Amino acid sequence: MNVVVIGAGNIGTTLAQLLLRHRARLGIDVVSVVKNDPQPFFEVELRQLEELGAEVVRASSAAERWRAVDASDYVFDCRKEGAPLRDKSEYQARGHLRGVCAQGSEEGFGVPMVAGTNDGVVRSTSDEPCLVHVASCNTHAAVSLLRAACGTTLETLEHADFVFVRRSEDIGSSERLVGANVVARHRSRNFGTNHSILAQRVFASVGASPELTSSDITTPSQLLHAVRFSIHGRAPLEPRFELDPWLATTHRFDSNRVFEFGRRHGEAGRLYAHAIVVDNNLVVRDTQIIGWAFVPQEGNTLLTTLAAFLYCTQSTRAQDVLREMRRKLVLHRC
Repeated sequence: MNVVVIGAGNIGTTLAQLLLRHRARLGIDVVSVVKNDPQPFFEVELRQLEELGAEVVRASSAAERWRAVDASDYVFDCRKEGAPLRDKSEYQARGHLRGVCAQGSEEGFGVPMVAGTNDGVVRSTSDEPCLVHVASCNTHAAVSLLRAACGTTLETLEHADFVFVRRSEDIGSSERLVGANVVARHRSRNFGTNHSILAQRVFASVGASPELTSSDITTPSQLLHAVRFSIHGRAPLEPRFELDPWLATTHRFDSNRVFEFGRRHGEAGRLYAHAIVVDNNLVVRDTQIIGWAFVPQEGNTLLTTLAAFLYCTQSTRAQDVLREMRRKLVLHRC
């Protein structure tokens, strides 16, 4: 099985490292990485990937990128917002591809997926590539918190509201840093920001129709996102976040401490849990749970990315491999 990672930024570089380090377990033979017009300072990162065994394509044209795609069986498209969606029809026309997944912002690219919630909806067909939209990092947090509190089909959920506190930029960049708190525009009067809208689409794929609202505010930070959640049930709710295999818990109240824990102990310096619940700071009122969780952006979507690959390529060991990868990557106590 030959795979290609298109885009070697925060997500693509970390994903490529995982694919290279675990390729035997994942059933991968060749990992190619395409970087469009790399600047000279990026060469050191590309050489690191080559030392791990990647075939790096320094593409100066779209034709070079498509040649790498045509030599592969599966595509991990990790480019910036809008690029994968623009190329959707090109992917669909390539019948040799087993599948393609796109990250975060690419709503409409394919079936929206959060591992552990709607794995069963990802199906490969012989007609065209299996397309998967890996939901955003904050949507991963919302979906997994709801699933842990109310079950996969949300049978006990009445309503939930989320307030996401977003870091403005990754620690490795300063392009979008803000100087003050910036409130996001609500896309819908009924639902708020895109986080609740996408979470509803994920749950809709398993037959659930939750009532959700969300808001977000961006802060002058380069560390973790955070989310304040309020989950209302139709019956008494019991917080058992520590039992969910896709979540982590912590007693730490500071994002810098949680971030540092991941940098010291996580593979490639990342945290891979869908959210990290501050479990000694929960408010529990019979049918309501209020609390805070940290969200490891760029890390918490990667297990879903691997799950999409395994299901699209019809791996007979998909569930076993995911369990092994989760045991290796998810630090359940931070």
